[in-house]
Amino acid sequence: MTEWFTQSPYGVRFEWGLAGTAALASSSSCLVIVDVLSFTTSVTVAAEAGTKVFPYAWRDETAAEFARQNRAQLASGRRAASADSPWSLSPAALRAAPFTARLVLPSPNGSAISAAAAAGPATVIAACLRNARAAGDWLTQRSLGAPDQPATVIAAGERWPDGSLRPALEDLLGAGAVISAMHDQGCGPLSPEAEAARTCYETTADPARAVTDSASGRELAQGGFADDVAIATEINSSSITPVLTGQAFTAVD
Repeated sequence: MTEWFTQSPYGVRFEWGLAGTAALASSSSCLVIVDVLSFTTSVTVAAEAGTKVFPYAWRDETAAEFARQNRAQLASGRRAASADSPWSLSPAALRAAPFTARLVLPSPNGSAISAAAAAGPATVIAACLRNARAAGDWLTQRSLGAPDQPATVIAAGERWPDGSLRPALEDLLGAGAVISAMHDQGCGPLSPEAEAARTCYETTADPARAVTDSASGRELAQGGFADDVAIATEINSSSITPVLTGQAFTAVD
């Protein structure tokens, strides 16, 4: 990968999706995964309760075996949650579900990216609008986000029906919120890509409303999951930073 696509020599960088993660992982000291609707929001909700969250790309037979090997519950899809298996990708369902110490939380976007990133040398953390400031503080305290220890913020995005990346407003705003918090703490310099994400967040008059009214937000609300959008837009309500330790995200204050 040529230097300009890694956004070197900037200390804070920004990219999209699984391909962007693969392109910048080896040149980053830390990868910050942002999937506002809903993987990383769900991770913060579960981690706040003390649950270790294992990312996994797809909910299939291999995911079930992975959950068994790790003595974890396997989350279902939003619409498949039941009394016997109340854990799902829905932040509202996770908030209401009984405590479980270990949870495998599959999703094709943020979870798949996190699982892929776990194979590399970079530290991996989960961030969203709920913990953007906490994540920025955590990175700053560890001198991450400087040219000698670059941090790359990854907006997960969604997918079009053909499987291609759909850049999603909610993830751009979530990434921008994290980058804004890092910038306020003196991290940097910011790459032009990171600066653009920061500017998008800081100049959006009402980020919570923008997420709610976005295509993804309206899709969830009209599908009966308005509470998930409401939780995802609890801006800076969480003080934890989920860090991928081994194979699972664990809360760090």
